[in-house]
Amino acid sequence: MDNYVPRLKKVYKDKIAPELFKELGYTSVMQIPAIKKVVVSMGVGEALTNKKLLDAAVADISQITGQHAVKTRARKSIANFKLREGNEVGVMVTLRGNNMYEFLDRLINVALPRVKDFRGIKATGFDGHGNFSLGITEQIIFPEIDFDKITKIAGMNISIVTSAKTDAEAKALLTKFNMPFRK
Repeated sequence: MDNYVPRLKKVYKDKIAPELFKELGYTSVMQIPAIKKVVVSMGVGEALTNKKLLDAAVADISQITGQHAVKTRARKSIANFKLREGNEVGVMVTLRGNNMYEFLDRLINVALPRVKDFRGIKATGFDGHGNFSLGITEQIIFPEIDFDKITKIAGMNISIVTSAKTDAEAKALLTKFNMPFRK
């Protein structure tokens, strides 16, 4: 298991990195953009009244990513939402290394094509610094989730953090990974 290399990581090293080096005209291999980490998060606002939803969200995200998720707390109180500082209202997991490449492979090649009426991802999710975020409305698009055992259908946010300096470099990198951007 020590010498296992995920398929997407191998494709990046053998094919994508050399192509980006030539296309973008870099002078050093250290300039080639790479994916640093992937953050998967889910907000569970109803967890204020029903704590079992938060535990179900932890189980779902842990099953999807293959890594234990942590509960996140509210940073400040908001009276209109009956939210107090320190309440547990979300779940998140940060993926790096092999887990990150395995998750991206499943997301791009298995989960996104399962979305109903899927026409591609909008390319407006870039933040200006080479990072990309997208929202998914249902966690049931992942094959790891058993539809009969979920307590509530919920959405999730996925942030892909890259070492690219600009959005154009990051989009070129993600396009090489076959991210299905809308034409």
